[in-house]
Amino acid sequence: MRLQDEVAVITGGGSGIGRAASLLFAAEGAKVVVADYQGVYGRPVGQEVADEIKAQGGEAIYSETDLSVDEQVAAMARRAVEEYGKINVLFNNASHGYSSPLTMTTLLDTPEQDWNEVIKNNLNSLFLCTKYCHPEIAKAGGGSIINTGSSNALVAVPGADAYTAAKGGVVALTRIMAITYAPDIRVNCICPGAVRTPMITTMLELLEDYLTQNIPLKRVAEPEEIARVALFLASGESSYITGAIIPVDGGWTTL
Repeated sequence: MRLQDEVAVITGGGSGIGRAASLLFAAEGAKVVVADYQGVYGRPVGQEVADEIKAQGGEAIYSETDLSVDEQVAAMARRAVEEYGKINVLFNNASHGYSSPLTMTTLLDTPEQDWNEVIKNNLNSLFLCTKYCHPEIAKAGGGSIINTGSSNALVAVPGADAYTAAKGGVVALTRIMAITYAPDIRVNCICPGAVRTPMITTMLELLEDYLTQNIPLKRVAEPEEIARVALFLASGESSYITGAIIPVDGGWTTL
């Protein structure tokens, strides 16, 4: 029970990596705040995850939150504290690609609306969640913040320029957060490669053969494999790690 009695806020907690992390953190003793936005999926997937955790004997609440809206993020952090009294862990996991998963455009071909949407949902959301959860983590005596970057932030991949810029910002922001919030709050970044999540289902249908041939481990990751790295960074097992940018990509960025 590596997170016994700790309170973890997990953004994008209703599907993919976030869902896997919510279930795993709860199984390790955490009280989980599943922050997600129903509009993305057309149904309250975050509530489904919270219900699943409770059915397994854990503790969880669902907070429907547009993570790019200041007032909603502030309300989410307040509710976490009202329900559980504190926040110990923030997993800034929520990510958002282009309006269509097949939209792979260079900088000059990216519509401004798409650019703003990608930056808002990948970088601004991290800013807001940290802004409102950090003070509560500090009040609790310290803890861990984990950010989700991307292998796109570490190597140049043609196309998807806005997404690459946003995730590059996440990597840079992680480093300055780690310096600023030390020694009591550790801040680290996971950079997944291709992961079998709803966000890239359509893309995988087209590119999985290419990816499996070119990833050294010859397969796409499962969400649980990323969640286990997040658990390590959330727990005391990583007590001397901060400011780390950790690729979890099957060796993709070594090529």
